[in-house]
Amino acid sequence: MENNRRETLQADYDAFDVSEEVGFLLEDPLTDLPDYYRVWMDLANNLTHLIETHKLRDLVHKMPVLSPHLLNNHRELRLAHLALGFISMGYVWQEGQHSPAQVLPKALALPYWLVSRRLGLPPILTYADSVLANWKLMDPEGDMEIGNLDLIFSFPGGESCRGFFIVSLLVEMAASSGLTGVLEVMQAMKISDLISIQKGLVKVTQSLKKMKETFKLMHKHVDPNEFHGTLRIFVSGWRDNPMLPNGLLYEGVSNEPILLSGGSAAQSSAIQCFDALLCVQHEDETGGYLTRMRDYMPPAHRQLIETLSVLPTLRDFILSHSSADLCQAYNSCVSAMVELRNYHLNTVTKYIIVPGNNPRTTGCPLRGVGTALNATGTGGSNLMAFLKSVRNNTQNALIVERPLMQREM
Repeated sequence: MENNRRETLQADYDAFDVSEEVGFLLEDPLTDLPDYYRVWMDLANNLTHLIETHKLRDLVHKMPVLSPHLLNNHRELRLAHLALGFISMGYVWQEGQHSPAQVLPKALALPYWLVSRRLGLPPILTYADSVLANWKLMDPEGDMEIGNLDLIFSFPGGESCRGFFIVSLLVEMAASSGLTGVLEVMQAMKISDLISIQKGLVKVTQSLKKMKETFKLMHKHVDPNEFHGTLRIFVSGWRDNPMLPNGLLYEGVSNEPILLSGGSAAQSSAIQCFDALLCVQHEDETGGYLTRMRDYMPPAHRQLIETLSVLPTLRDFILSHSSADLCQAYNSCVSAMVELRNYHLNTVTKYIIVPGNNPRTTGCPLRGVGTALNATGTGGSNLMAFLKSVRNNTQNALIVERPLMQREM
């Protein structure tokens, strides 16, 4: 029986591209591509310098149009998508909020579009790129900890840029045991194994608490003014963005501008998995936005969320059983999710709202976002209203214990 469970769990890991050790992170990302793509790698590896010296756009204009046909496997495609995403963001925002590029040149746009189609991702820098696939170990024999992790590609913003993406990566890694818990609950529900469901929920709860504790590293490694004034614009998209209200024209791909959202935590596959497991109901604009963010996730991750969404719901299962212990395990999990979202909301206030309302902390006037994105997320959401909505919707998922619920003996 135990062997069968393990085999089923391994099959789920494979089907949904989940790693027991690192969750949804891309395992062992490549850091180089075949020599044919040297021009992409040279630009991406020197991106910060090229942006700061205002040379990136000129070099992109001289790029040849390369075919992605020599990219032979998933990891090569992910690195190409990452490199082209960083170059594209740098190209669009090199001159800051007042002079964003309106057109992405064909040498960038066409291969980016083709690589994106093969991966099932949009042609913009996503959370799956900048957080899940943008890491390397300084010491290959060392542990995955903040002192031994570095970015493959970076934007202006110095240590705050590194800190922002690496801490986000570590938060995702802290979700790995919770994703195992999700898969175990899925299995256990099929055979109404209440004890295993409870154990899986405990794993998810512990994982959510670890994510919150890891998130606290942001305060040590990211300066709010540097984040808001320098880095943030480079992860901004071109949908619901007042700086690019009509979107971005992809030369050689479309005759009309394309609207795409920038990377944000709303694109975290892990968080949406936990929501789907716990049956957190996001409706109206909030729900529509979160559903749309699934299009920015790797297809296998998206498939897990959608699978959870169509299965018989865990919440209804618990309500149909008179188990106080199971109900308590579920409520503890929901409460941990509420606490994580509260912490995220407070962190956003510190890193976006407060600096955005202080004209002396907007960073470089050329590249900073100024007041354009003060109330808007990089993904295009109305930031504080959205975050409060997802927090409140999570709170509403709590089950009020009924007197008839029994404790297991």
